[in-house]
Amino acid sequence: MAEPSPPPPPSNSGLRILLAKDRAPTSSPSAPAAVSSHADRDRIIGVFRTALSRNEAPEAFALQAVQEAIKPQKQTVLVLEENQTLENALRRLLQELVSSAVQSGKGIMQYGNSLDSGESNCLITRLLDIMLYLCERGHVEGGMVFQLLEDLTDMSTIKDCKDVFGYIESKQDVLGKQELFGRGKLVMLRTCNQLLRRLSKSNDVVFCGRIIMFLAHFFPLSERSALNIKGVFNTSNETKYEKDATDGISVDFNFYQTLWSLQEHFRNPALTTTNPTKWQKFASNLTVVLSTFEAQPLSDADGKHNNLEQEEDAAFNIKYLTSSKLMGLELKDASFRRHILVQCLIFFDYLKAPGKSDKEGPSESMKEEIKSCEERVKNLLEMIPPKGKEFLQSIEHILEREKNWVWWKRDGCPAFEKQPFEKKSGQAGARKRKPRWRLGNKELAQLWKWAELNPDALTDSDRVRMPSVTEYWKPLAEDMDTSAGIEEEYHHKNNRVYCWKGLRFQARQDLEGFSRFCDYGIEGVVPPELLPPDVRAKFNSKPSEKAKRPKREDARGTSAHPKEPQVAAATPETDGGGSGGDQEEGAVPMDSDNGAGEDGQKRSPGEVSGPESGQCEAEDDGEDNTKSAHSRDRR
Repeated sequence: MAEPSPPPPPSNSGLRILLAKDRAPTSSPSAPAAVSSHADRDRIIGVFRTALSRNEAPEAFALQAVQEAIKPQKQTVLVLEENQTLENALRRLLQELVSSAVQSGKGIMQYGNSLDSGESNCLITRLLDIMLYLCERGHVEGGMVFQLLEDLTDMSTIKDCKDVFGYIESKQDVLGKQELFGRGKLVMLRTCNQLLRRLSKSNDVVFCGRIIMFLAHFFPLSERSALNIKGVFNTSNETKYEKDATDGISVDFNFYQTLWSLQEHFRNPALTTTNPTKWQKFASNLTVVLSTFEAQPLSDADGKHNNLEQEEDAAFNIKYLTSSKLMGLELKDASFRRHILVQCLIFFDYLKAPGKSDKEGPSESMKEEIKSCEERVKNLLEMIPPKGKEFLQSIEHILEREKNWVWWKRDGCPAFEKQPFEKKSGQAGARKRKPRWRLGNKELAQLWKWAELNPDALTDSDRVRMPSVTEYWKPLAEDMDTSAGIEEEYHHKNNRVYCWKGLRFQARQDLEGFSRFCDYGIEGVVPPELLPPDVRAKFNSKPSEKAKRPKREDARGTSAHPKEPQVAAATPETDGGGSGGDQEEGAVPMDSDNGAGEDGQKRSPGEVSGPESGQCEAEDDGEDNTKSAHSRDRR
């Protein structure tokens, strides 16, 4: 049969828009006949209604029902369009089941249960079980069951949502599998957040806690979606209190305002620390509150009167009433005082959080105030009955553990999970060889075997590297710079190990610089290019003869050399001869310099940092005197 010809062109030259009824139908031999989307959806719903009435396990008929309803191109896996068609039909079926449950007056998670048999045959639960099985086996798209759960919570009341969430908790292990979690984690997070927005923070505290605990177990520990990355504070948590005094108040109204004004600083600590005026106001108000608590301590009877040990709920108040008429009773409440004091510790812990820069952290004056106030707060917590010491230890332990999370967050939230070590294919069947190097015992040989290229590691130039003298003496050169303002007791020349190592490096690399040690001490060894001009001029010039002469005369006149009697005997002769004395003084500098150079090269490491330049000269003078005495005897 010939294809129909297209409609003739219009008589006028204008543009003609072809409607659907005017277009020629296009068909191909392989394309199936077009089916109405509503009729297709109703057929799928009918197939699954029949499947829900079966009392068998989902494994027995779930895949068969999908194949009957969709007639997929592949036998066991649906393609994208088929998944979308199935999802639309099942969401419509779920809506009809919820509507029928509401009309029957039953809970949606109890609709379909038989009272006579006592068995749980809830139709909605059966539908969810079927879809969970299909998603787990990979027959349908993995996020389909999460979408059905989100629709179910949106259509349910708070009472029914508790039952729905109980089903989610029971299937947590299956929903958390990797093949399902990756597809539906965002849908599940959105579902839980929508539930939390609908719940009351005061009336549905337990249900909110169940949702938060589920999210904590469902998502991995390093999941960033639940973190406050930017560190934004909840400034909407505003505590309202009375601004004007009223009659019948049992306490000072100024103290009432001072106490509740602390909450303005607690809800946004960053604003208080960056503004000096607000910090001074906070510090003065906190001092008044702490002084009042110290002046009115609680007795053991007050702790027992509040029944903190018997009633667990009494110790977990979220917020307290701010009426001025209750101020007198609240001051006698041990849990109220603990509430305020723990807030102070959390506030101080934020200010001292690790990882902050100097600009973000508190100033020195603020640190002193924080330290004094923190000690007072801890003393007050320890005094509050009952079990004040145990309570303080618990709070300190919690705050100490919190620092680990602060560091983890500041490091970019790295993953806690470690990837398992995969053995290479060749390692499994490799033959176990003996250690390559025998070092005397089994333990050392095994230790050597752990590294792959130990011989190459020994010859590596980066393994052990001797620093240059210029690099090594830089810290000492900075100490010698007067503009640096480094105190004498912190100079590197006081470190004997540092000086000893430096002299060893100097003797190997720069022998001329090493010889300056006897003239100027350890500071004279520093390379001149590292020193500022004024210090360099001091150490570059050699000592003059006139500068050395008084030291020699003092050495001759003292009895500092009891082991050299010849020097003492020759002293009068030396003083008597004028020309001989001049000749001796002219010969001494040459001998002294040579002796200093030889003595500096032969020093042992233990004697490096001990003698100074004056001591070397004194010893040289003794040797010179001895030589001159012998020369006169020969004359």
